[in-house]
Amino acid sequence: MGKDNSIVIENLNKSYSDEWSEGGSQYVIEDINLHLNGGEFFILLGPSGCGKSTLLNIIAGFIEKTNGKLAVDSEDIDRPSRERAVVFQHPDASLFSWLTVKENVEFGLKMKKINKKERSKISNKYIDLVGLSGHEKKFPHELSGGMKQRVQLARVLANDSKILLMDEPFGALDAQTRRVMQKELVRIWGETKKTVIFVTHDIQEAILLGQRIGIMSKSPSARIYKTYDVNLPYPRNVTSSKFNELYQDLLYEFEETVDKGGERI
Repeated sequence: MGKDNSIVIENLNKSYSDEWSEGGSQYVIEDINLHLNGGEFFILLGPSGCGKSTLLNIIAGFIEKTNGKLAVDSEDIDRPSRERAVVFQHPDASLFSWLTVKENVEFGLKMKKINKKERSKISNKYIDLVGLSGHEKKFPHELSGGMKQRVQLARVLANDSKILLMDEPFGALDAQTRRVMQKELVRIWGETKKTVIFVTHDIQEAILLGQRIGIMSKSPSARIYKTYDVNLPYPRNVTSSKFNELYQDLLYEFEETVDKGGERI
Protein backbone atom coordinates (compact mmCIF):
# COMPACT_ATOMS: atom_id res chain seq x y z
CA MET A 1 0.00 0.00 0.00
CA GLY A 2 1.41 3.40 -0.98
CA LYS A 3 1.85 6.33 1.35
CA ASP A 4 -0.98 8.86 1.44
CA ASN A 5 0.35 11.13 4.24
CA SER A 6 -2.51 10.28 6.59
CA ILE A 7 -2.05 11.05 10.29
CA VAL A 8 -3.47 9.08 13.22
CA ILE A 9 -3.36 10.41 16.79
CA GLU A 10 -4.96 8.40 19.58
CA ASN A 11 -5.06 9.12 23.32
CA LEU A 12 -2.00 11.35 23.04
CA ASN A 13 -0.79 13.13 26.17
CA LYS A 14 2.00 15.52 27.03
CA SER A 15 2.88 16.32 30.63
CA TYR A 16 5.68 18.22 32.33
CA SER A 17 7.02 17.79 35.83
CA ASP A 18 5.44 20.24 38.25
CA GLU A 19 6.44 20.20 41.91
CA TRP A 20 3.33 22.18 42.84
CA SER A 21 0.74 19.83 41.31
CA GLU A 22 -0.57 16.60 42.80
CA GLY A 23 1.32 13.64 41.43
CA GLY A 24 4.28 15.83 40.46
CA SER A 25 3.25 16.49 36.84
CA GLN A 26 0.74 18.48 34.85
CA TYR A 27 -0.79 17.73 31.47
CA VAL A 28 -0.42 20.43 28.83
CA ILE A 29 -2.48 18.41 26.36
CA GLU A 30 -4.43 15.30 27.28
CA ASP A 31 -6.32 12.60 25.42
CA ILE A 32 -5.85 14.04 21.92
CA ASN A 33 -7.62 12.00 19.24
CA LEU A 34 -7.42 12.97 15.59
CA HIS A 35 -7.48 11.16 12.25
CA LEU A 36 -6.45 13.14 9.15
CA ASN A 37 -6.70 11.95 5.57
CA GLY A 38 -3.81 12.55 3.21
CA GLY A 39 -4.19 15.87 1.40
CA GLU A 40 -6.54 17.29 4.02
CA PHE A 41 -6.40 20.92 5.16
CA PHE A 42 -7.03 20.79 8.89
CA ILE A 43 -7.22 23.74 11.29
CA LEU A 44 -6.28 23.64 14.96
CA LEU A 45 -8.29 26.50 16.45
CA GLY A 46 -8.02 27.67 20.02
CA PRO A 47 -7.06 30.51 22.36
CA SER A 48 -3.45 31.57 22.79
CA GLY A 49 -1.56 29.31 25.17
CA CYS A 50 -3.93 26.35 24.86
CA GLY A 51 -1.33 23.88 23.60
CA LYS A 52 -1.82 24.12 19.83
CA SER A 53 1.87 24.74 19.16
CA THR A 54 2.85 21.97 21.59
CA LEU A 55 0.73 19.49 19.63
CA LEU A 56 2.16 20.76 16.33
CA ASN A 57 5.72 20.35 17.64
CA ILE A 58 4.96 16.79 18.77
CA ILE A 59 3.69 15.96 15.27
CA ALA A 60 6.84 17.57 13.83
CA GLY A 61 8.98 15.41 16.10
CA PHE A 62 10.55 18.35 17.95
CA ILE A 63 8.91 17.43 21.28
CA GLU A 64 8.39 13.93 22.69
CA LYS A 65 4.89 12.87 23.60
CA THR A 66 4.40 11.47 27.11
CA ASN A 67 2.24 8.60 25.87
CA GLY A 68 -0.36 7.69 23.28
CA LYS A 69 -0.21 6.94 19.57
CA LEU A 70 1.12 9.20 16.80
CA ALA A 71 1.57 7.68 13.35
CA VAL A 72 2.00 8.90 9.80
CA ASP A 73 1.14 6.31 7.15
CA SER A 74 0.97 3.72 9.97
CA GLU A 75 4.57 4.45 11.03
CA ASP A 76 5.11 5.65 14.60
CA ILE A 77 6.61 9.14 14.82
CA ASP A 78 9.25 10.00 17.41
CA ARG A 79 11.74 12.28 15.61
CA PRO A 80 11.86 15.07 13.02
CA SER A 81 11.67 14.20 9.32
CA ARG A 82 11.93 16.06 6.03
CA GLU A 83 8.49 14.60 5.28
CA ARG A 84 7.02 16.98 7.90
CA ALA A 85 8.00 20.63 7.46
CA VAL A 86 7.15 23.45 9.85
CA VAL A 87 6.32 26.97 8.65
CA PHE A 88 6.79 29.39 11.55
CA GLN A 89 5.11 32.70 12.34
CA HIS A 90 8.39 34.62 12.16
CA PRO A 91 10.29 33.69 8.97
CA ASP A 92 13.38 35.64 10.07
CA ALA A 93 14.04 32.79 12.50
CA SER A 94 14.26 30.25 9.69
CA LEU A 95 15.63 32.17 6.68
CA PHE A 96 19.38 32.63 6.24
CA SER A 97 20.04 36.37 6.09
CA TRP A 98 23.25 35.95 4.04
CA LEU A 99 21.55 33.92 1.30
CA THR A 100 19.37 35.20 -1.54
CA VAL A 101 15.78 34.09 -2.10
CA LYS A 102 16.92 31.47 -4.58
CA GLU A 103 19.73 30.25 -2.33
CA ASN A 104 17.36 29.98 0.65
CA VAL A 105 14.90 27.94 -1.38
CA GLU A 106 17.69 25.68 -2.64
CA PHE A 107 19.36 25.18 0.74
CA GLY A 108 17.70 21.86 1.58
CA LEU A 109 18.23 20.59 -1.96
CA LYS A 110 21.92 21.40 -1.70
CA MET A 111 22.13 19.46 1.57
CA LYS A 112 20.60 16.48 -0.25
CA LYS A 113 23.42 16.68 -2.83
CA ILE A 114 21.06 17.49 -5.71
CA ASN A 115 23.07 18.84 -8.65
CA LYS A 116 23.06 22.55 -9.45
CA LYS A 117 20.99 22.27 -12.65
CA GLU A 118 18.23 20.26 -10.97
CA ARG A 119 18.28 22.51 -7.90
CA SER A 120 17.74 25.54 -10.10
CA LYS A 121 14.89 23.86 -11.96
CA ILE A 122 13.11 22.92 -8.71
CA SER A 123 13.66 26.28 -7.02
CA ASN A 124 12.42 28.19 -10.08
CA LYS A 125 9.24 26.11 -10.07
CA TYR A 126 8.36 26.90 -6.47
CA ILE A 127 9.54 30.50 -6.51
CA ASP A 128 7.11 30.98 -9.38
CA LEU A 129 4.38 29.03 -7.56
CA VAL A 130 4.53 31.33 -4.53
CA GLY A 131 4.61 34.47 -6.69
CA LEU A 132 8.22 35.54 -6.19
CA SER A 133 9.52 35.41 -9.76
CA GLY A 134 11.80 38.41 -10.31
CA HIS A 135 12.93 38.49 -6.68
CA GLU A 136 15.34 35.54 -6.81
CA LYS A 137 18.48 37.62 -6.16
CA LYS A 138 17.10 39.62 -3.23
CA PHE A 139 18.20 39.04 0.36
CA PRO A 140 15.69 38.64 3.25
CA HIS A 141 16.26 42.19 4.52
CA GLU A 142 15.04 43.48 1.14
CA LEU A 143 11.71 41.63 1.43
CA SER A 144 8.41 42.45 3.11
CA GLY A 145 6.98 40.16 5.80
CA GLY A 146 4.62 38.54 3.32
CA MET A 147 7.41 37.93 0.83
CA LYS A 148 9.54 36.30 3.52
CA GLN A 149 6.69 33.93 4.30
CA ARG A 150 6.49 33.08 0.61
CA VAL A 151 10.20 32.21 0.65
CA GLN A 152 9.70 30.00 3.69
CA LEU A 153 6.79 28.25 1.95
CA ALA A 154 8.71 27.84 -1.32
CA ARG A 155 11.59 26.22 0.56
CA VAL A 156 9.47 23.57 2.27
CA LEU A 157 7.68 22.85 -1.02
CA ALA A 158 11.00 22.56 -2.86
CA ASN A 159 12.13 19.99 -0.31
CA ASP A 160 8.99 18.01 -1.23
CA SER A 161 7.75 17.70 2.34
CA LYS A 162 4.50 15.77 2.25
CA ILE A 163 3.02 17.36 5.36
CA LEU A 164 3.03 21.09 6.14
CA LEU A 165 2.73 22.10 9.79
CA MET A 166 1.93 25.80 9.95
CA ASP A 167 2.20 27.60 13.30
CA GLU A 168 0.21 30.84 12.94
CA PRO A 169 2.33 31.73 9.89
CA PHE A 170 0.38 34.90 9.08
CA GLY A 171 -0.05 36.16 12.65
CA ALA A 172 2.62 38.87 12.38
CA LEU A 173 1.40 40.26 9.04
CA ASP A 174 -0.79 43.29 8.50
CA ALA A 175 -4.45 42.58 7.71
CA GLN A 176 -4.24 43.19 3.95
CA THR A 177 -1.09 41.07 3.48
CA ARG A 178 -2.63 38.36 5.65
CA ARG A 179 -5.69 38.11 3.39
CA VAL A 180 -3.48 37.90 0.30
CA MET A 181 -1.39 35.14 1.87
CA GLN A 182 -4.49 33.21 2.93
CA LYS A 183 -5.73 33.19 -0.67
CA GLU A 184 -2.27 32.23 -1.93
CA LEU A 185 -2.01 29.34 0.53
CA VAL A 186 -5.36 27.92 -0.58
CA ARG A 187 -4.23 28.17 -4.21
CA ILE A 188 -0.89 26.48 -3.49
CA TRP A 189 -2.54 23.74 -1.42
CA GLY A 190 -5.00 23.15 -4.28
CA GLU A 191 -2.10 22.69 -6.70
CA THR A 192 0.15 20.55 -4.48
CA LYS A 193 -2.41 18.55 -2.43
CA LYS A 194 -0.14 18.50 0.61
CA THR A 195 -1.52 17.48 3.99
CA VAL A 196 -1.75 20.70 6.03
CA ILE A 197 -2.22 21.29 9.75
CA PHE A 198 -2.64 25.01 10.36
CA VAL A 199 -2.66 26.55 13.84
CA THR A 200 -4.60 29.76 14.48
CA HIS A 201 -6.70 31.55 17.08
CA ASP A 202 -8.49 33.57 14.36
CA ILE A 203 -11.99 32.18 13.66
CA GLN A 204 -12.36 33.92 10.29
CA GLU A 205 -8.97 32.62 9.15
CA ALA A 206 -9.95 29.09 10.19
CA ILE A 207 -13.12 29.17 8.07
CA LEU A 208 -11.36 30.78 5.09
CA LEU A 209 -8.74 28.03 4.95
CA GLY A 210 -9.80 24.71 6.43
CA GLN A 211 -11.76 21.70 5.28
CA ARG A 212 -12.14 20.72 8.92
CA ILE A 213 -11.67 22.71 12.11
CA GLY A 214 -10.75 21.17 15.46
CA ILE A 215 -11.40 23.35 18.50
CA MET A 216 -9.01 23.01 21.43
CA SER A 217 -9.96 23.75 25.00
CA LYS A 218 -7.74 25.89 27.18
CA SER A 219 -4.65 24.49 28.91
CA PRO A 220 -3.85 22.71 31.18
CA SER A 221 -5.14 19.34 29.98
CA ALA A 222 -6.20 20.85 26.66
CA ARG A 223 -7.91 18.58 24.16
CA ILE A 224 -9.67 18.70 20.80
CA TYR A 225 -13.23 18.56 22.04
CA LYS A 226 -15.16 19.29 18.86
CA THR A 227 -14.58 19.28 15.10
CA TYR A 228 -16.49 21.05 12.35
CA ASP A 229 -16.67 20.16 8.67
CA VAL A 230 -16.48 23.29 6.52
CA ASN A 231 -18.73 22.51 3.57
CA LEU A 232 -18.08 25.73 1.68
CA PRO A 233 -16.50 26.02 -1.79
CA TYR A 234 -13.18 27.81 -2.34
CA PRO A 235 -12.56 30.71 -2.55
CA ARG A 236 -14.76 31.51 0.43
CA ASN A 237 -16.92 34.57 0.77
CA VAL A 238 -16.81 36.13 4.24
CA THR A 239 -20.09 37.94 3.56
CA SER A 240 -22.12 34.82 2.71
CA SER A 241 -24.83 33.67 5.09
CA LYS A 242 -23.35 30.16 5.46
CA PHE A 243 -19.93 31.59 6.29
CA ASN A 244 -21.43 33.81 8.97
CA GLU A 245 -23.57 31.00 10.39
CA LEU A 246 -20.47 28.88 10.91
CA TYR A 247 -18.60 31.89 12.31
CA GLN A 248 -21.33 32.41 14.92
CA ASP A 249 -21.30 28.70 15.84
CA LEU A 250 -17.54 28.76 16.37
CA LEU A 251 -17.71 32.03 18.29
CA TYR A 252 -20.36 30.50 20.56
CA GLU A 253 -18.10 27.53 21.24
CA PHE A 254 -15.28 29.90 22.19
CA GLU A 255 -17.42 31.98 24.52
CA GLU A 256 -19.46 29.20 26.11
CA THR A 257 -17.14 26.21 26.04
CA VAL A 258 -13.43 27.04 25.83
CA ASP A 259 -13.47 29.03 29.05
CA LYS A 260 -14.92 25.95 30.78
CA GLY A 261 -12.20 23.65 29.48
CA GLY A 262 -14.32 22.19 26.69
CA GLU A 263 -17.14 20.93 28.90
CA ARG A 264 -20.56 22.54 29.14
CA ILE A 265 -21.80 23.14 32.66
